[in-house]
Amino acid sequence: MDYSALQKWGPELAQWSAEYHRDLRSRPVRAQTAPGEIAAKIPGTPPENAEEFATLFSDFETLIMPGITHWQHPRFFAYFPANSSPPSVLAEWLTATLAAQCMLWQTSPAATELETTMLDWLRQMISLPEGFSGVIQDSASTATLAAILVAREKALSWTGNTKGLAGQPAVRIYCSDQVHSSIDKACWIAGVGQDNLVKLPSHGPLKSLDANALERAIAEDKAAGHLPAGLIVCIGATGTGASDDINAAMDVAEAHGLYVHVDAAWAGSAMICPEFRHFMAGAERADSFVFNPHKWLFTNFDCTAHFIRDPEAMVRTLGIRPSYLETQGRDGIINYSEWSVPLGRRFRALKLWFVIRSYGVAGMQAMIRNHVRWAEEIADKLRRAPDFEIVTEPMLSLFSFRYSPKGAGDLDALNARLVNAINDDGRIYVTQTQADGKYVIRFQVGQTQTTKEDVELAFEVITELAQAL
Repeated sequence: MDYSALQKWGPELAQWSAEYHRDLRSRPVRAQTAPGEIAAKIPGTPPENAEEFATLFSDFETLIMPGITHWQHPRFFAYFPANSSPPSVLAEWLTATLAAQCMLWQTSPAATELETTMLDWLRQMISLPEGFSGVIQDSASTATLAAILVAREKALSWTGNTKGLAGQPAVRIYCSDQVHSSIDKACWIAGVGQDNLVKLPSHGPLKSLDANALERAIAEDKAAGHLPAGLIVCIGATGTGASDDINAAMDVAEAHGLYVHVDAAWAGSAMICPEFRHFMAGAERADSFVFNPHKWLFTNFDCTAHFIRDPEAMVRTLGIRPSYLETQGRDGIINYSEWSVPLGRRFRALKLWFVIRSYGVAGMQAMIRNHVRWAEEIADKLRRAPDFEIVTEPMLSLFSFRYSPKGAGDLDALNARLVNAINDDGRIYVTQTQADGKYVIRFQVGQTQTTKEDVELAFEVITELAQAL
């Protein structure tokens, strides 16, 4: 196959893609295959000779598609969304065609300079103040790892990368008990260790970090000879949307010189709407801030916006400059590979440029406001429905509920059965979590093409299948 094949297959794949999205509502949201079913149909050895693309595409449709969970389905209410849109898909086509490796300014100046501009657009859209610089990471997990590495290095006076952690005081990172598991994993990879991630109690309707508990923990760690280094605060945590009082946490962190990272992976997109920005009050005082346009801003995975107050600290931690990566004869340029854990970098800024220009800030705000309103409406309907309770109130477009008929016995088991029944049915897709020691069902509105009618159907499916149990 040579590139002339794109002239034949490009239009055919575009037609297939358009029809796929047109007909998505007719498909079950979650894949209905059994474990191992797909792998059993794929040969165990590679082909000796080349095969025609027509054969490949036919196998894609018959072997692969049955095992796909449709994240772009308008009735995908599970996890958080991983959004896409036509301009994002088209930008990815161009990115794949160019296949540029954008690790340095000189390896594609347009990629670097567009990334700088797009991150400043996003900074303005969420109203972070000037003084924050941005970089696109692959995921919030990587951004968090980078932040913890910087916190570690600053606390160790920049000796961790050179001398290692052996013989150093224990570096301590603090967070609430509501944070995402990526915080734990970042501490593993950064060499901080699970035992040095101090998870503190949360309280109040938003399950916010207890600032008094943070103060006590830092004092105890200093007395024990440990080295307090960093604090992770969250806006819209994965379980039920827990959000910290950032100003209260910052008061403590600043008093002790902690590096503060704000994890707003999902909820950060909603900050483009002024009426939701009270959730990020205090974020302007932090050292870094992350959110994922690939979750709730029309942009397909992967695309994470990571804002940093002091890029030099990031470069000092992550930058490495062997002679073959030097840019000769250029001063004042940015090499984003020095702001990231990986050396290699994709041209992700192009899809942001296409998406923001295609919908405008007003179009993006309208989508998010609709999702928030529809989540509140279905939560109210479930609240009024017989035998249902809202366990955690809507945080933006996320809430949790459970089915609790009188005399039902083990409600955790009953709700686990309900989740399975809903997902096996296929019309909608939901997931579960724990809240206040209860097994609850999460519901989150966020898919790009979701309509009010899709959310109303979700209410019908949930109540119908609950009654059938």
